[in-house]
Amino acid sequence: MAIIGLPYRYLERLTGSDRETILDRLPMIGSEIERREPDHADVEFFPDRPDLFSVEGVARAMRGFLGITTGLPRYTVKPSGIRFTIDPKLAPIRPYLGSAVIRDVALDEESILSVMGLQEALHWAVGRGRSKVAIGIHDLDTITPPFHYLASPRSRKFVPLDYDRELTLEEILAEHPKGRDYAKIVQDFPLFPLIVDAEDHVCSFPPIINGERTRVTTSTRNILLDTTGTDQRAVQVAVNILCTAMAEAGAAIESVEINGIQTPTLAPAQRTVSVRECCDLIGVELSSAEMAALLEKMRFGARPEGKERVTVQVPCYRADIMHDWDIFEDVAIAYGYDRFAVEISPTFAIGRAHPVYTTAAQVRTILSGLGYIEMMPFTLTCERVLFDAMQRARSPRALAVMHPISEEHTVVRTDILPLLIEMLQVNKHRELPQRLFATGDVIGDMKTSQRLAAVSIHPSADFSEAYACADAVLHELSIAYTVEESADKAFIDGRRVDIIVGGKCAGVFGEIHPSVLNAFELEHSVAAFELDIRAVPGYPGLQDSP
Repeated sequence: MAIIGLPYRYLERLTGSDRETILDRLPMIGSEIERREPDHADVEFFPDRPDLFSVEGVARAMRGFLGITTGLPRYTVKPSGIRFTIDPKLAPIRPYLGSAVIRDVALDEESILSVMGLQEALHWAVGRGRSKVAIGIHDLDTITPPFHYLASPRSRKFVPLDYDRELTLEEILAEHPKGRDYAKIVQDFPLFPLIVDAEDHVCSFPPIINGERTRVTTSTRNILLDTTGTDQRAVQVAVNILCTAMAEAGAAIESVEINGIQTPTLAPAQRTVSVRECCDLIGVELSSAEMAALLEKMRFGARPEGKERVTVQVPCYRADIMHDWDIFEDVAIAYGYDRFAVEISPTFAIGRAHPVYTTAAQVRTILSGLGYIEMMPFTLTCERVLFDAMQRARSPRALAVMHPISEEHTVVRTDILPLLIEMLQVNKHRELPQRLFATGDVIGDMKTSQRLAAVSIHPSADFSEAYACADAVLHELSIAYTVEESADKAFIDGRRVDIIVGGKCAGVFGEIHPSVLNAFELEHSVAAFELDIRAVPGYPGLQDSP
């Protein structure tokens, strides 16, 4: 969720309404007012509406919702005559570029904060922490076109933003705060992305930092926008949102030629939707004309096509519109959530806890009583954590993510214990002892089941502590068990045993192997215990329990 600061004076000027009216109706378009300060309000918006991540975007939406200005916003784009070239060597590094020229801007402190806030919010919501999309905003009057997007040697020097001396690209990754934050995105490539002008002045080192030369100030009147990334659609979405936000503030937008193609166009997309499908979904009877009028309140272009269809023009900044139902949701918003009748559901049922979660709650009670603190590790992890660091063989049972967003989230967890040990690594600066547990879903062979794991780290953690914890939990869960010597390489040989329930291995406990401790950079011994919860008598899960 993105929290956007809305300065009252700037918001009222762009919206054409007073702050009380705006703030009263703002929650009805899908937001939550976090706090009201004397000069501004902090408002939280859903990540599916990045066009609302600026004062300009909010004002545009509210003008329509309040009936001040309805219908599709029209944005004129003229050619700037400026060209960009892209180095083919960037193909495996960061191949996509979007750009625009924004002229006649009138920036004060509030508008600069709005633009910079929008830039950072887009880095998060669209850019996945700059890895997918990164945005540069430059004072155009300080540089000379045409511009070139290059794959540069790592030894190239320039003065980065907020510095007064030159650094090499490698030094920027090591010394500059932004470099340290985002170095992981580019540091493994032999060449680095770089944007330079016709005189070889550096504009930007995407996705890390701009050059000090092109800093935007209140004196800036013309802006060069660059947007680079690994996803062409996401790059264009960021360009469209930034350009239209600046146009709402009174700027003129001009296109840039990139490898012979003019971009952006800011043209709307068009689709035709069913009136009957919309009415059935939202539960309100509307005519095609009424539906079109409601869509115009949400800043769409809309025209009835007979009684059953509406032709809709979708603004270029509405990247969230992927299905007809997304349009129907906006019809419901424009109609007014506060106008929907409150009714008791015709389907009556008494809810109760699922037996799986009843068992999980029992597990939580037991381990909390033993002095362990519950953690909630991520469902997605990577094979390095799940198998390699644990000295366990990679399992073909693991469910891989088709398009992972990072190297740290490539598979769905098959065990919970590795993630708890990883949590100990994160918390190694905290005081000892630390005793953590977690319980939840794991997936193997496309089947979901539940496991629990517990770890204890301190200088005296040993097999006896793991045995005591495991025995107490198994006893309280009424699990009849025996133990056998284990071959699990995550644990020390001679200090590890498998838990046998009904003739099958249901878990393991013991003392974690020093090689595993080293892999997770831990300095003290760890006692650990893990169990397949399907071993609990009467467990309602899968029938092929251990």
